[in-house]
Amino acid sequence: MNWHPLTSVEQLDEILEESKSTPVVIFKHSTACAISSTAKSRLERQWNGSGLDHVKPYYLDLLSYRPVSNEVAEMLQVQHESPQLLLVQDGVCTYDASHLGISVDGVRKQVSA
Repeated sequence: MNWHPLTSVEQLDEILEESKSTPVVIFKHSTACAISSTAKSRLERQWNGSGLDHVKPYYLDLLSYRPVSNEVAEMLQVQHESPQLLLVQDGVCTYDASHLGISVDGVRKQVSA
């Protein structure tokens, strides 16, 4: 899994535009949380060979970039959780999972064909 760092509010507009041509996921991760680390590790293990190579994954470190996380929640109209995985397609969030409910299977089922 090849994470792309999400570190600025300005990137969000670019990501929303990008999602119109390719699905993107945003993983909101708290580096101080064991559940978040478990969810991230499980996601990374399941990603390879999952058929989601065309989905671009973004990684957001919540502790370092809290204002970006707040803007993600506002722009995509989702309640903030940590950890949280958001699938964005055509500029809107089409899938939202948190904690140990985060799964590659859930993403795969929601990705537009």
